[in-house]
Amino acid sequence: MVTPTRMVDIALPGADSLPEIDYTRYTNRQLAAVPLAVLGVALVVILGWYVLTGAPVDLGIEFTGGTEFRFSTGDSIEQVRATVGDPAVEITPLGGNQFRLETQQVNVEAIQGQLEAAGYSSISVPVSTAPDFGEAAQTQALIGLAIAFAGMAVLVFLMFRTFVPSIAVVLSAFSDIVIPIALMNVLGIQLSLGTVAALLMLIGYSVDSDILLNNHILRRRGGFYESAYRAMRTGVTMTLTSISAMIVMTIVASILDIPLLPSIGLILVFGLFADLMNTYLLNMSLLRWYKYEGVTR
Repeated sequence: MVTPTRMVDIALPGADSLPEIDYTRYTNRQLAAVPLAVLGVALVVILGWYVLTGAPVDLGIEFTGGTEFRFSTGDSIEQVRATVGDPAVEITPLGGNQFRLETQQVNVEAIQGQLEAAGYSSISVPVSTAPDFGEAAQTQALIGLAIAFAGMAVLVFLMFRTFVPSIAVVLSAFSDIVIPIALMNVLGIQLSLGTVAALLMLIGYSVDSDILLNNHILRRRGGFYESAYRAMRTGVTMTLTSISAMIVMTIVASILDIPLLPSIGLILVFGLFADLMNTYLLNMSLLRWYKYEGVTR
């Protein structure tokens, strides 16, 4: 592999707080190995989940149909399950004596009567979704994700008009979505309309950081590493700022027991960390290969 053997000495104003990675110490294969390995593990998790459950990720009632209750009690989750007495009902502890009950039934007067008879407090008004509507919402959400991803890919190819830089952006964006979906399975976060919105936001975050890196390396003046560090100074700062904001939102929403926001925040945090890895390891390795080996001179 033809790569420079000397680190370029660059003084970037305002970038002192960001670590400078000596990319010349690593081959392109070494840089790409970690993000590709993580992507592979994520795909295995999703595939395994699909084999076990019939879906790549747990679906919320917006997509399956059913009814959701939220209530408060000092009882343990085992006592709550014994009170309800229906193994088909899914009960999830939310913290702070709060529980969520989900059932595939839409007519739930009997369950609501059980909860009230047991003395459970703060029983929310049940939120119901008809099965037909849930199936239609599921289809629309998948189509929306596919259109957003396909539109992003087309736009990237039109911008750069070369295969390797374009596929680097698309591959990074794909990994930025797949990794959080796998973590949703591990952490028990269901796919809902809100979490779909978080995945759509990740496409935007990913494309933003990857295009910034590609633009600096392919279209700006200066050497490869000079352009890369210039892009990192802006891109890493933006991503870390977003991660900090999402962490604060997740903590505050969890303390105040705001529905859905903690799940959205966690997905965005995981996705943004994945974006850092994919942009500055995977995308960087592909761009360096393209600059020093892939371009015909």
